[in-house]
Amino acid sequence: MSSTADLPDLNVWLALVWPEHNHHRQALKYWEHQASQQILFCTVTALGLVRLVCQPKLMGDAMKTPREASALLEAFCQQPGVGMAAAEHGGWEVFHQLVRTNNLPARLCTDTHLAALAMANGWRLVSFDQDFKRFEGLELLSL
Repeated sequence: MSSTADLPDLNVWLALVWPEHNHHRQALKYWEHQASQQILFCTVTALGLVRLVCQPKLMGDAMKTPREASALLEAFCQQPGVGMAAAEHGGWEVFHQLVRTNNLPARLCTDTHLAALAMANGWRLVSFDQDFKRFEGLELLSL
């Protein structure tokens, strides 16, 4: 079954906006050639992007102010096919099932939430993170 939309992980969004990121070229290749027609932020990835691009230790000279980070997020969401997820299913039932049936370390709580959200709504999760391969039934584009 083909997904109706992509839900990129935070690492993909960060790689897209930051040319110094190790995976910037791979993220651009995804964006230009592999992305679904609809690409979604969720609350976790939107807030994470705004937070990370404002971190001087991570971004160095490319650091943005909160105002600039907000504008960056808004600019992404104004592009055709990009928006905020209006989840038909919040995925919480799937989240609890994944947590209870897998031996997951606590550090994977956010990943589990993203996987559950994608699974519950029929979206493809896109990430550089190999940890997502542990979620059986998740449509994953591993970059």
